[in-house]
Amino acid sequence: MLTDYQMKRLAIFVSGGGTNLQQIADYFAPNPDVKVVCVVSNNKDAYANVRAKNLGIPLVMLNSKAKVHDAELQSQYEVAETFDFQDKAFSEYLKSLGVDLVVLAGFLWLIPQHLLDAFPMRIINIHPALLPKYGGKGFYGHHVHEAVVAHHEKESGITIHYVNEHYDSGDIIFQKSVVVEENDTADDVAAKIHILERDNFPVVIDKLLEKL
Repeated sequence: MLTDYQMKRLAIFVSGGGTNLQQIADYFAPNPDVKVVCVVSNNKDAYANVRAKNLGIPLVMLNSKAKVHDAELQSQYEVAETFDFQDKAFSEYLKSLGVDLVVLAGFLWLIPQHLLDAFPMRIINIHPALLPKYGGKGFYGHHVHEAVVAHHEKESGITIHYVNEHYDSGDIIFQKSVVVEENDTADDVAAKIHILERDNFPVVIDKLLEKL
């Protein structure tokens, strides 16, 4: 078992349902050497916020332009902090928690430069397609799977990559593909992608942490 100083700490960023958040938290729950120290959400209605509360992980809420204090929101989800996403104080907060790796798990905002500077090559994202195909602004969630089906792709998959100043264009860490059948719907593709995410994302994170 590592000392408290050596323990690896994750911050997980979310915008939606938080399926990947749940899977990552469950994967590392038996491991005393890895801790999810906060969940960062930019969506007050995201079910991921409920998951964070149920998991007992502090929730940080973001606002794109101004720091917000919503008493009802804080009461509902037990919000630990709120930050302006563009404010360097946010990255300083993450550093104060000892965050080793920032994990974007269905997070839809472009990462600001102050975070890239604070965590160089320590911010990763998972994308539900085989980049560089079907990446960039607007390509997220079901939009990706619909495009894959519409273009009659023979395969799709997941891409785990480092994050830079552009959407979905950082260095690729890991890819895994799955066959898209001729009669597959977007929902069928989504189901296959979710399995790839479940089976691979936590493992890749684990391997990255071993190198830090």
